[in-house]
Amino acid sequence: MDFETILVTHSGPVARITLNRPEKLNALNSTVRAEVMSAVDALAVDDEVRVAILHGAGEKAFVAGADVGEFVARSPGEQRAVYDRRRVYDAIAAFPKPILCAIHGYCLGGGNELALACDIRIADRTARFGQAEIRLGLIPGAGGTQRLARLVGPGQAMRIALSGEMIDAEEAHRIGLVEVLVDEGEQLAKAEEMAERIARWSPVALRLAKRAVRAAAETPLSAGLELERELFLAAFGSDDGREGVSAFIEKRKPDFRGR
Repeated sequence: MDFETILVTHSGPVARITLNRPEKLNALNSTVRAEVMSAVDALAVDDEVRVAILHGAGEKAFVAGADVGEFVARSPGEQRAVYDRRRVYDAIAAFPKPILCAIHGYCLGGGNELALACDIRIADRTARFGQAEIRLGLIPGAGGTQRLARLVGPGQAMRIALSGEMIDAEEAHRIGLVEVLVDEGEQLAKAEEMAERIARWSPVALRLAKRAVRAAAETPLSAGLELERELFLAAFGSDDGREGVSAFIEKRKPDFRGR
């Protein structure tokens, strides 16, 4: 796939999406958003890919935020029309396969919201997180209140959204915004290591497990448990489920084929 603002590469079952505007600190403009959506759509139906990694090129930022210059001249109606269309954050969240986010440097505004839409966040110690929209007289509009509150709790989300201040990687890890914290420059290698481990398992089970965990943030416990039961039964009835059980009994490595 050839793109203007991103790079997509493959290493076996792991795909890497690189946001490639380092001169702009990988700020999100309409081209970046459209190209990331095209990339995840293609990877979603690529049977060779089991896990994806999202990260940013350059030394200073994962994503420093939205490209403010792009929307400064929009009317409220024009901005609503943009928001009524499919958005990159929702495309990432809906990606059916596990997607990891490797973060360094600035991860602000729309960049933080992009990371929030991923499944697992790995950050190095240079990472800085924040929702600075309040400084512009705005509020986060792509998950920086909703996904953030579900991840770190309403109190921490309130502090981040209302203050407009950055928090460092250690604090982000402490409050649960980041799942894995590594030394400077090691975030991508750690993400690749984790992705390779995840990619060993059944694509069917990975898809169903992701769906079940995602549902936990959106449904009452009783409904979530019912969905979990049905998804377990779907995995149990799959070819991969039968293969995994057989391989365990026979003390051999399973041959998962995604069926």
